[in-house]
Amino acid sequence: MTPNESISRDEAVSLLRRELVKLTDAETCICKAAAERKVFCNGFTRYSDEELRRRYEWIVRKRPSITRDELERIANDWQLAQQDVKDLPVACDVQALIHDTCRGWNDFTNEQLAQFLQQLTGNEIRIQ
Repeated sequence: MTPNESISRDEAVSLLRRELVKLTDAETCICKAAAERKVFCNGFTRYSDEELRRRYEWIVRKRPSITRDELERIANDWQLAQQDVKDLPVACDVQALIHDTCRGWNDFTNEQLAQFLQQLTGNEIRIQ
């Protein structure tokens, strides 16, 4: 890719997806990986304790005294299960469809996606 190349939003998401999949495995969804590596959206750590509990309210309702670590562990497993059920590569793809805990790719502007691409690939890319 040449510096300052311009690509479509769909192409940018595809490139990001390819990079993000490299950070995940069968036991680690991108929300966990991004939090641990402080990349992309920062995953679970982008939310305060209160906000994380609100986003996963259906888990907290059943276990009101759950710790943040326990909640993140269950949320990670849930995101992985959703990826498997929907046959999608990363949680961002799932959430772009179901808008359960976030809006996936739709949470980000083109400028943010371009910043994420630069962070992960080192390439400056404009998104049309």
